[in-house]
Amino acid sequence: MKKISKDIPLSEITLRRYERPHNQTRRDIIRKLCLSIGLLQPGDSRDVIVDVLYVLLNAKKQKKKLTSEEIKDKVVKARKKHKLPLTGIASSNIRRQLRRLKDLFIVEKINNYYRVTEFLSMGEIFEERFEGFLIPTVLTRVKEYFNAVDENFKKKQ
Repeated sequence: MKKISKDIPLSEITLRRYERPHNQTRRDIIRKLCLSIGLLQPGDSRDVIVDVLYVLLNAKKQKKKLTSEEIKDKVVKARKKHKLPLTGIASSNIRRQLRRLKDLFIVEKINNYYRVTEFLSMGEIFEERFEGFLIPTVLTRVKEYFNAVDENFKKKQ
């Protein structure tokens, strides 16, 4: 039987445009950010990543690094405060969400502690990591595939 290989992206980013952020709670703004960059899907009720980022942004104010267990405990408190179901709060899922944030350069891990990258503002993270690094590398590679298609279809088959 023929083996089928999986196409695994080296990196990926989803960008969505929403209404301007005004008259929203902190959590709602973080939720829209997560939707805007593909960390959440529209209509997705499994939104624990919003609370993980919320907790890390609160810790950033005091320049505090947190372990994944501390993050989990604070996520549970935040979800109770907002009267949200306590779903997706398993330690393994919290670590998975942290890895997703890390893959987008929003969070970094140092000696088993997590923090918002270099305690930078979210605007700085966007400019330096998204605009400066992630988006250009993804766009360059996509452009290479567009050009490869053009080259391939110039050849006689």
